Amino acid sequence: MTTKIELLNMAQQLAQLAAARQSVVAANIANVDTPGYRQQDIPSFADSYTAFGDEGSMRATRPGHIGHNGQEAAARARIVESGVVAPNGNSVSLEDEILKSAEIQQQHDMAISIYRSGLGVIRASIGRR
Repeated sequence: MTTKIELLNMAQQLAQLAAARQSVVAANIANVDTPGYRQQDIPSFADSYTAFGDEGSMRATRPGHIGHNGQEAAARARIVESGVVAPNGNSVSLEDEILKSAEIQQQHDMAISIYRSGLGVIRASIGRR
């Protein structure tokens, strides 16, 4: 039933992207002292959503559609080119990763709030509270 409601799909995608991005941030923090480790990140939800859903262009809404490359392509971690690299070749900044973690938590909380509100509207429309 909820597969046709775009708002709930967006909330689900936001939560999935936040979870994937939190995994990448956790890996960065775990490797903060690993020599040669390069900082990684996943593009923000706004960047990945606009890349797949440009206004005026056709977009694949199901895996069977031609040209569908799935959410996995947007959720791949990419190496971040930062200006500061430690002498051992590591480019992870612990402060940046902690700030990203807080931002990701806000995105996840927003996704859950949107999903709960949407379900509340659906319940109200069918007469349940």
